[in-house]
This record gives sequence, C-alpha cells and structure tokens, in this order.
Amino acid sequence: MNRKLVLVTGASGYIAGRLIPRLLEQGYLVRVLARRPEQLAARPWSNCVEFRRGDIRDLESLARAVEGIHAAYYLIHNMIIGHGYTQVELEGASNFAAAAERAGLEQIIYLGGLANPNDKHLSSHLRSRMETGEMLRRGKVPVTELRAGVIAGSGSISFEMIRFMTEAFPLLIGPMWLKNKTQPIAAENVIDYLVAALENSDKRNRIFEIGGDEVITYGDLMLRYARRRGLKRKLLLLPGIPPWFMAVGVGILTPVPYRIAYALIGGLAGDSIVQHDEARRIFPDIKLINFEEATTSSLHRLSPSSTERVWEGSNRSVQHIKHEGFFIDYRRLEINASPEVIYRVLTSLGGQHGWPYANWLWQLRGRIDERLGGAGLRGRSDPVKENVVIDYYRIETMKTDQLLRLHAELRAPGDGWMEWSIAALENKTFLAQTAFFAPHGLPGFLYWYLLGPLHRLVFRGLIRAIQRRSESR
Repeated sequence: MNRKLVLVTGASGYIAGRLIPRLLEQGYLVRVLARRPEQLAARPWSNCVEFRRGDIRDLESLARAVEGIHAAYYLIHNMIIGHGYTQVELEGASNFAAAAERAGLEQIIYLGGLANPNDKHLSSHLRSRMETGEMLRRGKVPVTELRAGVIAGSGSISFEMIRFMTEAFPLLIGPMWLKNKTQPIAAENVIDYLVAALENSDKRNRIFEIGGDEVITYGDLMLRYARRRGLKRKLLLLPGIPPWFMAVGVGILTPVPYRIAYALIGGLAGDSIVQHDEARRIFPDIKLINFEEATTSSLHRLSPSSTERVWEGSNRSVQHIKHEGFFIDYRRLEINASPEVIYRVLTSLGGQHGWPYANWLWQLRGRIDERLGGAGLRGRSDPVKENVVIDYYRIETMKTDQLLRLHAELRAPGDGWMEWSIAALENKTFLAQTAFFAPHGLPGFLYWYLLGPLHRLVFRGLIRAIQRRSESR
C-alpha cells in the first residue's frame, strides 16, 4: 500500500472522477482541489479524500492545495468559458507550476491533447493543450505529459458526442474532415497510463503519446458505434460545413455545451494519431482495449447504477440534463416527514393503490402498452421486494428507508427507470426523484422530446403528491 499524498485537480471532470477511485484502490492518499467542493459531496469517493477549496487563478488557494503533496495531476481545461480561454489556461498553468515548485513537489502529471505540433492546421484548442504543457515545464518540477486523442468511454466528451449524434441521425451528415484519422484510446487505458506515470518515477519529465492499437477515421468511429448499438447508419460527407454550425447541433443534441463543442470540432481538422510510440515500450504491462470493446463496455454501463451522478450536489432542485447516454429528469424536495414514512409511501405506489398523481394517465399508458403487445398493467405483488412487478415496472433495487429504483418494462424506443432516494441531513429529510431514459435511435429521441412536456408535468406532480401523502401521515 502506497500512502503518499497525491493532489488531483479538475475533480469535477470525467477523467478525474475515474482516476480518484483507482488511486484510492492503489493505497494513495488523495487531496482534491475544487472551486466548489460541496458539489462533489455526492460522489462515491467523497468521504475518502481530503478537499481543498481553490482556483488555479488564486495563488493563495494553490499554495494551500499543494502543501505537503508528493505529486499532482493537472487535469484542468477552461473551454467552457469560450473566447479567451487559451489565455486563462496559460495563466493557470503558470500559477500551478510556480506553486508546485515552491512546495517542492516531485512530479506533475498532465493530460493533454494528441496532434502533430507541426501541423499547419492545428486548432487553437490543441495548440492551447500543448502550450499548457510547455508552461508547466517552465517550472523546476518534473512534468510527465500524456497526450491522448478520442477517449472512448461513458462520460468522455468525445465519446458522448459520437454516441448522441449517431443515435439521433439515421443519415450522418458531416464535413469532409470526418475522413481525418484518429487513434482512440479506452478510458480505462488512460487511467492505466496516468497511474503508471505516477508509479514509474524514472520516466518523469517526458512526453508520451498514448492511443489504442488501431487508426480509424472520425466517421468510421460513428459507424462502428452504430453497429455495436444495432443501428443502421450511413455517412454523407459534404464540403463547406462550418464548425460553428456543427457545434450548434452538438450543443442541442448532446451533453456537450456549444463552447466546448466548437473548440473540440476545430480539432478534427487534422489527424490525431500517435507519431512516437514510446509509451507502449515503456509501459508494456498496459493491455490496450480497442474501440469496439470500449463501446461494448460503455453500453453495458447504460444503467443508473453505473452512472456518475454529476447532477447531485448542485443547488438546483430541478434539472433536465443529458448524461452518459441518458435523458435525465431530476427533482428534489424537502419533506416534513421521517425517511421511514416516505419509504412506506414509495413502496405503496401502483397496483390497487394507484399512482398519487394523474392516475388515469398511468392507467392509459398501461393500456396502450397492452395494445402494443407489451406487459401493460400487471398490478403488484406483496410483500414488496426486489424483482417484484409493480404495474409495468419491476423493482430493480431497494434499500430500506433509503432507495427505490424501478425498471420500466414498457414497449418503448429506449430503456427507462424511475428512482427515488431519501436523505436525512441536519434534521431535514430530502426526497430526490430521478427519471432516466436511454433512447435507442431516432425514435427514442422523438419519444422523449415529443412527450417531454407531458413527462415534466407528471414527474412534477408525482413528487409533490408523494410529499403531500408523506406529510399527511
């Protein structure tokens, strides 16, 4: 067991969220730098790490964060702020390098972008990634830089762009540069390299280009995802499609905001492949996972139980987001009742008791499902336990006075769940209700968006009805 203290920055991001558990498993002590640590309180590893509130533009907070640290992971990017983000990234890297030098860190590990630095078409995003690495190296602390292209795995920005766009469009219309090449790497392998870079101290102060075992075009990535998903897709490439137009579509249909999409799409104008493969020779124990295997693994993770719950911990009590292949409707209320009472109300839903809000709509949906050849309304069985049927749901998971998750068995162009979780905090009881829907192809998108207003009406009414029924008891 290694008890060295390691700092992880960018903790709200995708890679950090998967790196931190791995470091803990390896026995490292982990400190996390975050601007708003309270938003990470719901992460499963939050009770196992030490938090420091801070920002890379705040020198005093950086000094507190790096005090007593053995090594640090620099996993920060600022694309979300839009115009001017490159200057912010350079300023942040300079501040961090100076703070690390004063604190006497042994190593900084940085995850950058993969591209040919001499490419005349190099995008401002990828150039900024490389300049950030150069800025970190201006300090005296050794820097190990890993450069990766498309990262394949649920939650990765590039993978979610591929997933949602491929799901939504039977005909994939894109610019000619979708014929450019990339060397995708599985998210699990990225974590492998990040941990290996920390544990191999004699390989410090070097740049490693990391990628999978196959060079593929960006367009072919979408077609390969479609085949794994059981979707028929065709690719049509057209000249002259501007990046901003593509970014607007990505921003609307995927979890990736417009500003980030615009920066990333600019990076597709050139190839993103490994030119120097020292990483494979120096880290031979890392077994590379190909894109098909990574995609299959991500599809197997298409379940609420495997999803990183980035929406929890926010101050917003109602959220409608797209995340890791799901459309999500999240609502939270404070209820003046004990967790035991709320749980009894939840476990009495459906069947002969009906649903406490718009029961006629639940009944209608069940009858429609029967007409479509589905299970329809099947009542409920008592006692309530896992795998028991409640109308057209089946109980997937339940924890007494804490959690109830139902998996829908409706005929629908996608997979759905309803989940309620109960939390008692500071003499208050909160009920969180989350609806998950994983669309399958264009019909799944149309199903969610066309029925969206009705779903929101029912979901809002349902949690309020549960609140009233709990408080009346």
